[in-house]
Amino acid sequence: MDLKAKFEHFEQINQQAELGGGRERIEKQHSAGKKTARERILELLDPGTFNEIDKLVTHRATDFGMEKNKIPGDGVVTGYGKINGRLVYIYAQDFTVFGGSMSRTNADKIVKIQNLAVKMGKPLIGLNDSGGARIQEGVQSLAGYADIFYNNVLSSGVIPQISVILGPCAGGAVYSPALTDFIFMVNEKSYMFVTGPDVIRTVTHEDVTQEELGGAVTHSSKSGVTHFTGDDEEQTLMMVRELMSFIPLNNMEEAQEVPCTDPIDREDEELNSIVPADPNRPYDMKDIIYKIVDDEHFMEVQPHYATNIIVGFARFGGRSVGIVANQPASYAGVLDINSSAKAARFVRFCDAFNIPLVTLVDVPGFLPGTQQEFGGIIKHGAKLLYAFAEATVPKITLITRKAYGGAYDVMSSKHIGADINYAYPTAEIAVMGPEGAINILRRDIKTEEEKAQAVEQYRDTFANPYRAASLGYIDEIIYPKDTRKKIISALDMTHNKRKSNLPRKHGNIPL
Repeated sequence: MDLKAKFEHFEQINQQAELGGGRERIEKQHSAGKKTARERILELLDPGTFNEIDKLVTHRATDFGMEKNKIPGDGVVTGYGKINGRLVYIYAQDFTVFGGSMSRTNADKIVKIQNLAVKMGKPLIGLNDSGGARIQEGVQSLAGYADIFYNNVLSSGVIPQISVILGPCAGGAVYSPALTDFIFMVNEKSYMFVTGPDVIRTVTHEDVTQEELGGAVTHSSKSGVTHFTGDDEEQTLMMVRELMSFIPLNNMEEAQEVPCTDPIDREDEELNSIVPADPNRPYDMKDIIYKIVDDEHFMEVQPHYATNIIVGFARFGGRSVGIVANQPASYAGVLDINSSAKAARFVRFCDAFNIPLVTLVDVPGFLPGTQQEFGGIIKHGAKLLYAFAEATVPKITLITRKAYGGAYDVMSSKHIGADINYAYPTAEIAVMGPEGAINILRRDIKTEEEKAQAVEQYRDTFANPYRAASLGYIDEIIYPKDTRKKIISALDMTHNKRKSNLPRKHGNIPL
């Protein structure tokens, strides 16, 4: 075979690998409103940066006539490329090849990419679109899943791991995304569940559709499994690129600093009027967030789940931060089971990857009721307390209004390691609200007039930031209009913070 023939032969094999399951299946994928694995990778990565690995690998199965049916690549595309000029590793399941099902060979390809990502200290992104384990291979495909899970766990907190669900993800396949840091889903195109509608119908006689059971809306608002949802694949992949701009490449680095054109000493008079004088009137905490961060750019995480707490990424002076904030506009900003778990996981991600934490507090306490107590609010609330206390990154806290009871302690108070604690003059820091306190302290009161007088007296004495400031629990009481420059100043001051916890294998977080 001469040189030209060899090159032509290589080109032929190469084209066969890039066609995956063939034109017909590619068209079927397109007609379902979905892109192919390679199209998704090219959409996500910077143009011309993708390098494929294991393009010609095929499966080794011999049962059920599989030895006669081999396709180069075997249903998963793996490799590396760049997002905003920074290296990332990637794998994308190809639904046109055996329904993207997981074979032993597929798993080996993914494990190889996982190992490279950890070795080089770079993020790993998985694009999931798979019918699950390849039944023709039996336990070998299950073993492959477990190898991937094992690497997910060992890589956790070392490199960022991101899962994008762009089609079906069912059975054991859901556990790899569940172990990663962030999950993205596409509305009405992707779904995740451990057992499908048919099995549920048989076992529990519940009638439910795939979308109701495990669609993007379900997981972003009811279960809290997914963190971000997009209307289509393009938007979802662009959200992945946006997230990548806020986070570092590994746990030894800091997030990339970007040029900041928003003045760091910018004052905003409107901030002075956002928190109402009436302590029982709600307001939107996002009105404060957008006014104080760089260029009003805030990337909220899990915006539709546990809306009484807000978490997400922003920048102050060009540097990435994680924001945790109570939301008085939703359930008065109380802490409950779901909001505690949501915020705790976010805090732990930020701590693992050297992202400072800015906490905005307006919390009347924990949500009362049998449902919360029977559901374990004690241990779930403790998760958030544990996460804040364990975090060694710079921690800046601002109390805008209420900080009552144990919830004051939990929300990154001075006592659990916050570096700088600010409060607005509207802050109320006390064991409980004035009405509740007077009901306990002054049971001798007979008339409503006397009670109102006692409540007002308690409010003047305790429902303010001055008692806490006199004890050093609040470092500085600030005007709302100065919030941005004060937070940036505190972040600058704590930038080189060095703190490590006592040596241990790992703590035992209340799960």
